[in-house]
Amino acid sequence: MPLAISMGEPAGIGPDLILRLAAEVTGLPEFVVYGAASFMAARSARLGINLQIRTLDWPGEPVPEGCIGVIDVADGIAVADRPGETDTAAAPVVVRAIERAVSDVREGRCSALVTAPIHKGALYSAGFTYPGHTEFLAALCAENGRIPHPVMMLAHERFRAVPATIHVPLHIVSKLITEELITQTVQIVAKDLRDRFGAERARIAVAGLNPHAGEGGTIGVEERDIIAPALDRLRGQGFDLAGPLPGDTLFHPPHWQSYDAVIAMYHDQALIPIKTVAFDKAVNVTLGLPIVRTSPDHGTAFNLAGTGQGSYESMKAAIELAASMSERRN
Repeated sequence: MPLAISMGEPAGIGPDLILRLAAEVTGLPEFVVYGAASFMAARSARLGINLQIRTLDWPGEPVPEGCIGVIDVADGIAVADRPGETDTAAAPVVVRAIERAVSDVREGRCSALVTAPIHKGALYSAGFTYPGHTEFLAALCAENGRIPHPVMMLAHERFRAVPATIHVPLHIVSKLITEELITQTVQIVAKDLRDRFGAERARIAVAGLNPHAGEGGTIGVEERDIIAPALDRLRGQGFDLAGPLPGDTLFHPPHWQSYDAVIAMYHDQALIPIKTVAFDKAVNVTLGLPIVRTSPDHGTAFNLAGTGQGSYESMKAAIELAASMSERRN
């Protein structure tokens, strides 16, 4: 089964990376693109890529050598090839691409989902109501009315960092740190480390929220009153956990290398370390979903779209990791 790759924001770099990888890199896992076929052809021509666009009715159709397969979801909407210039008219195509790709993965026609970057502002102007890409995917994966709790992981080789809270203002993070959140995050991370990364007994480090992990309650009480009690209960259930640990020392390589993953309390506490060591190669993985989903760890890069410049290493790593995770899961 091929991987499903959603095209992402047409004005961004996502389509460029997909086309360049298909044309320049051999040995990649098989994939099919969800988006607008005519747009992909136009962007390919702009980049000077000698690659034919083959429109497919279903993802299992054979694709000749020198072609890239596209499931066209444009439904008559003309998606303009204007790098760096968002177009509200293209928003329905971006959304449909994600919806159809998720559906085909859930129905077993594709093995996993890789998403190219979207631009939420362009989607909001067209009525998109979700806070972000991940929340939309979670809603699409709802079962019996229950929406799964998605957990964001940034991964590069054995460095796996998970923020317990994601895209929220820093001043409300402390209000969101609850025993329920800590428990749910640890359970999801441990399960997916076992099922999708092969860590039979996952060793997980958990960072504190405050400097020096609260220093016994003198620089904050969240560690003492919330995080530590939650971790103690989870240890009693058999989870292999360390923490709460000071965030300023936990990400020193000899420390994090002792664990299968590190759970941080907020976005930048997790992402700054991994982006420092693997900015062009880290992969965004969504845990807690019934499907495998990865994406490159960067945004739309409007300034590079249509130029043929920029690194495709993170997208390449996202494709390879999605294939590896889906094989292990199956």
